[in-house]
Amino acid sequence: MMIYTILTISLLLNLFLLWYLVKLLRKFIFISQNITDLFLTVKSFGVFVGTLYGMDNYHGEPIIQELIYKLKEVLGEMEYFREIFQYTIDEELEEELNGPQEIEED
Repeated sequence: MMIYTILTISLLLNLFLLWYLVKLLRKFIFISQNITDLFLTVKSFGVFVGTLYGMDNYHGEPIIQELIYKLKEVLGEMEYFREIFQYTIDEELEEELNGPQEIEED
């Protein structure tokens, strides 16, 4: 009788741990998708600012140059977290952003 009690407790504990594992994995995937989306949005904004900086009206503007520098720092920090959660990366969109318009600083 004692063995059945131990087996029942073990089975219930394993079912609880399995449920908890599934819940954690769902949160992990959600976080991974959102970090990737955030990274791509900031990278897209960086490409826009780089294009803006290249325009004749704004070329050499120190505020835009500082903005580009800060964007590079933010992207560097985000890249660190993105490498941790790299399981849901949209590679096609990232390749499009890595095209000929990289953030450049004069």
